[in-house]
Amino acid sequence: MENNKDKSITLWNKVLSASLNLPFVKVDRDEFLTKELSKFCTPMEMMVALDDTPLKVLTKKEIDKLANECIKYHLTMVCGTSALMGLPGGWWMAGTIPTDLTQFYGHILSLMQKLIYLYGWPALTNVNKQLDDGSLQIMTLFVGAMMGNKMAVEALTKVVGQVSKNAGVKISEGILAQYAIKIAQWIGINMTKESFAKGMGKVLPLVGVPISATITYYTFRPMARRLKAHLDDLYEMRQLRESAVD
Repeated sequence: MENNKDKSITLWNKVLSASLNLPFVKVDRDEFLTKELSKFCTPMEMMVALDDTPLKVLTKKEIDKLANECIKYHLTMVCGTSALMGLPGGWWMAGTIPTDLTQFYGHILSLMQKLIYLYGWPALTNVNKQLDDGSLQIMTLFVGAMMGNKMAVEALTKVVGQVSKNAGVKISEGILAQYAIKIAQWIGINMTKESFAKGMGKVLPLVGVPISATITYYTFRPMARRLKAHLDDLYEMRQLRESAVD
């Protein structure tokens, strides 16, 4: 029989798996960057961005512009689908993941991939365009950071140094897994907290306030802002590190 810790991890893994099955969630790094960077880059610069990182050819202002456009797009989409509506108390007990919750985290995961690719991360998918366990663990850390978990931020800060040294996301897998398990448990616990269900119940039925506006303000927008703020911090760390080397 699963204990509460295992149940929390299982819950997050189910939400993660269900969300990744949505057709819009998995982002092809090269296709995404080719489309977005064409607004600013020459063909030669595009090759550099795809082979190395967009940070080599984009200014911080350009990165901000593209990142904010991605955030705005997903905010509009998630609000249009009325994410987080109809979350009854105790939904996690039924063993099924509500469609609206899947849609919400689907947009979270899609946005997360787009932003990290803009900020210089390699593709999370392998040569077969599939996500392996390490990629799912990194996604879990990013979602934890977006939800305000300090341990997730700490872990990602350690990870980014390793990512910059390798062609792919090949870091200390044991340490990554340990962090991811703790963050998965934390996310699962927060999903099942009575305060979460009650909080959503108080937010959504507000009379006279557009549902999309309440969702934007109380859920998705703060998570998106936390992610961009964290990536901005990592960007500054990278700039300082490269300046010290020079």
